[in-house]
Amino acid sequence: MSRAVFEDGKMDGFRDANAMGWDRKMIEWTRRLTPEVCIIGSGAGGAVAAATLAGAGHEVLVVEEGGHRTRKDFNMREDVAFRHLYEEGGARATADLGVSILQGRTVGGTTVVNWTTSFRTPEPVLQHWRDHFGVAELDAATLAPHFAAVEERLNIREIPLEESNRNNRLLYDGCQALGLAAAPTRRNVKQCMKSGYCGMGCPIDAKQSMLVTYLPDAVARGATVLYRCHIDRLDIEAGRVVRARGQVLSEDGHTPTGATLEIEAKHFIVSAGAINSPALLIRSGLGGSSSPLGRRTFLHPTVGVSARHKEIVEPYYGAPQSIASHALAHRGNQCGLFLETAPIHPMLAALSLPGFAETHRREMLDLPYLSAHIALAIDGFGATETGGTVQVRPSGAPQLDYVLPPRIWEAIRTAVRKLAEIDLAAGAEVVRTGHDPVIEIRSQADLAKLDSAPYATGRIAVFSAHVMGGCTMGADPIRSVVRPSDLRHHRIANLYVIDGSVLPTSLGVNPQETIYGIAHWVAGRLHASWA
Repeated sequence: MSRAVFEDGKMDGFRDANAMGWDRKMIEWTRRLTPEVCIIGSGAGGAVAAATLAGAGHEVLVVEEGGHRTRKDFNMREDVAFRHLYEEGGARATADLGVSILQGRTVGGTTVVNWTTSFRTPEPVLQHWRDHFGVAELDAATLAPHFAAVEERLNIREIPLEESNRNNRLLYDGCQALGLAAAPTRRNVKQCMKSGYCGMGCPIDAKQSMLVTYLPDAVARGATVLYRCHIDRLDIEAGRVVRARGQVLSEDGHTPTGATLEIEAKHFIVSAGAINSPALLIRSGLGGSSSPLGRRTFLHPTVGVSARHKEIVEPYYGAPQSIASHALAHRGNQCGLFLETAPIHPMLAALSLPGFAETHRREMLDLPYLSAHIALAIDGFGATETGGTVQVRPSGAPQLDYVLPPRIWEAIRTAVRKLAEIDLAAGAEVVRTGHDPVIEIRSQADLAKLDSAPYATGRIAVFSAHVMGGCTMGADPIRSVVRPSDLRHHRIANLYVIDGSVLPTSLGVNPQETIYGIAHWVAGRLHASWA
């Protein structure tokens, strides 16, 4: 890599693209970097790949659009965190505004702001990929040592039931009362103080995100992480990527400075996450009306209910997600569901709790007494279910069009009723749904109100923190974007995608460990093939 452009004197490997010795007297400036491997994105896929490849002796440059914020910056304030750590300030949504989407935008990606829940990929999902997408290379036995490796590095352990906060324990108790299986989750934390503010960045580095694990590992092995740099496009010639073109962003993390980068590498790995990865490839001319690129994007569309209890719950303290139920994950030909909890801090509560005026004010005043339980639809497994489509606006920004099909609406209808039953069984005084107008349920008899409730875009709050697909892996290049053997683009010889966008369906579990495991597996294969 051409290191002469780095003139800040830092030796830690984390470098601000806005502080590279630009000639401020010029209107435009361009620098050229020449690493062996350019990885675009520093989240779950990019960070693990960077550490693995750097450890094998490859010269690695990781390029990140977001800023480099660390525990000293994580002051547990929502207004600061959402502005600096999330895509579009936390306001990303589908084209029809029907689904709100939370994704990270910082060094370490979404792993810095997620709620730490870690599951291995369910074996039935891997079998489905094998049967329907020709993903013969990935099975439970193949992935097991890679999951074990990342679990050790990230200290992924099951949280004891007695350490669950009241919000999670109410979900557990309600499920138990109804005969639904529920169990503690596993979390990637070490010496966690259970502040409950995982979504705002961990102020003590207890969360074993990419920020404090695989990215420092990569840097220690010689990699460079360059942040505040937005990659606009890849230049492709004769079936190969010859360069990546990027804009340097100012300290606000959004405004172009006029400085640009050209990165020429032997290998390019796109790890910008589902939505951003397909958008980058589309901007690079790899899409088209018949292309699978940008298609089959899945969200685990999520709905929730809040419930008021007599005793204080304080849903903003404690491990955000420590209980989950997969009792409804397999519902025959209907869309499966899994149940978890959501922490609700004041700003997020103000945005997500239903109602207006006095109704909303009452909900906010009740905040210390509220539980918040959610149900996630397992999309992507219906015979006619195609998910959403990523497109690019005239500005170059990505846009996801995801119209919820009847199969998902049926699951959402079932989910709201089941969550209400669980909260009533756990002793809730009143359960409030996310409908407009709000539906209040105080007894079993009130559940009948849900029969006539509106289930349509804009009439009930739907959100997602799990974005998957858009650059799907598969054996058939007509139906998929990358090869399952090494996640290389079917047509571009030195282009790889390593992130959640390669998943052919959703997972039915939180996706971070699946991405870690697949990245660990494929990075080893790439080293062997490049040697």
